Amino acid sequence: MAASETWAKWRYRLVPDHALGEILSKNWIDTLIPAFILVLVLIFFGTQMPNFLSAANLNDIGRIYGEYLFIAIGMTIVMMAGGIDLSVGSIFALCNFVSLALINYLELPLILGIPAVIAVGGAVGLINGILIGYLGLRAFLTTLVMLIIVRASVDMLLLDYAMIIGRGFNASLAWEFMALGNIFGIPSSLVAVVVVAVAAHLVLTRFRFGWHLMAVGGSRRSAYNAGIRVKRTVCATYVISGMLCGLASTFYAARLSSASAGVGLGLEVTILTAVVLGGISLGGGRGSIVKAALGTVIIILVQNSLIRMGLMSGASSLVLGSVLLLAVAIDVRWMKNRSKILARSYVSPTYFKLPPLPETAIGSDSPYALNDKLRGVEAIGLGELDGPEDMIFDREDNMYCGSRHGDVIRIFAPDYTRIEVFAHIGGHPLGMAFDARDNLHVCVGGMGLFMIAPDQTVTKLSDETNRSWLSIADDSRLRLADDLDIAPDGRVFFSEATVRYEMYDWMVDALEARGNGRIICYDPKDGSSRTVLPNLQLPNGICVEFEGQSLLYAETWGCRITRYWFDGPRKGQRDVVIANLPGYPDNINRASDGTYWCALCGMRSPVFDLAQRMPGFRRRMVQSVSRDDWLYPNMNTGCVIKFDKDGNVLDVLWDLGGEAHPMITSIREHKGYLYLGGIYNNRIGRYPIPDADPNWTSHDSYWGELT
Repeated sequence: MAASETWAKWRYRLVPDHALGEILSKNWIDTLIPAFILVLVLIFFGTQMPNFLSAANLNDIGRIYGEYLFIAIGMTIVMMAGGIDLSVGSIFALCNFVSLALINYLELPLILGIPAVIAVGGAVGLINGILIGYLGLRAFLTTLVMLIIVRASVDMLLLDYAMIIGRGFNASLAWEFMALGNIFGIPSSLVAVVVVAVAAHLVLTRFRFGWHLMAVGGSRRSAYNAGIRVKRTVCATYVISGMLCGLASTFYAARLSSASAGVGLGLEVTILTAVVLGGISLGGGRGSIVKAALGTVIIILVQNSLIRMGLMSGASSLVLGSVLLLAVAIDVRWMKNRSKILARSYVSPTYFKLPPLPETAIGSDSPYALNDKLRGVEAIGLGELDGPEDMIFDREDNMYCGSRHGDVIRIFAPDYTRIEVFAHIGGHPLGMAFDARDNLHVCVGGMGLFMIAPDQTVTKLSDETNRSWLSIADDSRLRLADDLDIAPDGRVFFSEATVRYEMYDWMVDALEARGNGRIICYDPKDGSSRTVLPNLQLPNGICVEFEGQSLLYAETWGCRITRYWFDGPRKGQRDVVIANLPGYPDNINRASDGTYWCALCGMRSPVFDLAQRMPGFRRRMVQSVSRDDWLYPNMNTGCVIKFDKDGNVLDVLWDLGGEAHPMITSIREHKGYLYLGGIYNNRIGRYPIPDADPNWTSHDSYWGELT
């Protein structure tokens, strides 16, 4: 090995380059920007003002922060749905007037007064929601006009009734507690807003309304096409915003009892600055309550500190406007370049050297010598199937396969011309296996492991496994479960091709050449799923051997087939069965003569083999070249091999023209025929196997004949 290759091997083995990409891919990475700004604010004002972090100052800031955060949460919800609410300041002023009138002057009990104030804010928000959500008016202009109208109404009310309500005084202990009370030293308004913030976070992340809101903010047209009631969702966000303004005003009214014309003046700019600075996208579809909370605390600290430093109101507004301009610039630039930065850093190639490419020339002594045995094979379901990655047969000889539309298709014996949808799951059904009770187990890309009972009932068995202790990425969720087989005791062993890429990006995993895949065991006895073999190079084919104590698995990018003992005296051990294939192995299945079939979904090329030994080259390619022009493995030609348990290759089937089955991802022997599937094919091939047992089925091989 050359010195440069030795250096590359150890450099990429010891330095975890993929860690940076995994960190940048996290949703919470956007929160680091406001968190960093918050640290700078604390350091700057903490050094400039001796009592900045004193308990008394923090308590005062906490009361104001609680009131502001109510409004910021409402603004966040509106903006995440793709809107904006410039009327929050005037709604706050109106609700403050109503609070003083009902609670301070009329001395209405809080249990009635506070809901009434919230209802007033919600009513104004409802008007905004109807105009924007149902009538389709522009959010910016509509809420700007509402700001003017409500502010004018407040000014007229103050002109007539300010002196009257100013003479009111509610001496109830509850009202006083809202104004000055603490819970374990924490201001009452701050405690209340934390409860609301937690509730809002749960709604946005765990409930249907939150998912609908994010979808609407991401793309209203797509959300509408998905069946989401876009108008109602948009309207609801403005109602919530108005109600939270009303709730915030009750704490403000209790604290200051002020009905001046300056209440809420400029508040919309302050709140907008806070949420944008926190990372809430102006374009909608991105944000969180945590980000809004961070942005709000930054603005409150800056405002409070500037006032204590003696800056004039004009200078304070200038600083606030500058901060808003900076926040908008960061938001726009980050959103524009985030995907580029992530693409440049996420794909993390490493060094990998394959053995020399085996000979495949026609007439050579190689067991992989080219032939044309698959030319002209019979095509089943031609043009009616779409992406039958795998296929399997039941006891009545009916065939089952997947479709990229999320369906499991049943093709009826004996002529295989009548087709029906057996079950709809979603995702893309890939590997399949029957258990002893005729339940069909299916790996679904992007969704996990599912089971379909004979009565067509669909059950999700697993969509997660144990998380790796040292993994930065959350690898507990199943991204690409692709093939499976069932042990005699009912345990399901299935492969997850990669923990770093989704199904539509599975080919990018080849550019990394690192072990991103794993094999997982699902135990039906307790419903648990656990990783049994990590760090595999796109594990794909899974086949339990005839003895029932071990399984064969293929590593596609490793170009090898390995045996893993899950039971018996050699439990936990592994040995390589075929170390150097000429192509990329996919599904493995039993043959009628006690051997095994394996599909090669693509063939190796000297150029890509060389590139695997040059991680620096692949990294520069990813960073500098358009994704469409990246160097990928060859997936345009495939073949089928037959091998025994010792790894001896007994037969090979090629389609030199590449017309019948250019990419073969699965094979299944059944009653003298070999059936061929392909994830990008529009048919299933059927090849007559010379001298094969015409009565042998894999179902009987696993579970015995039906008695």
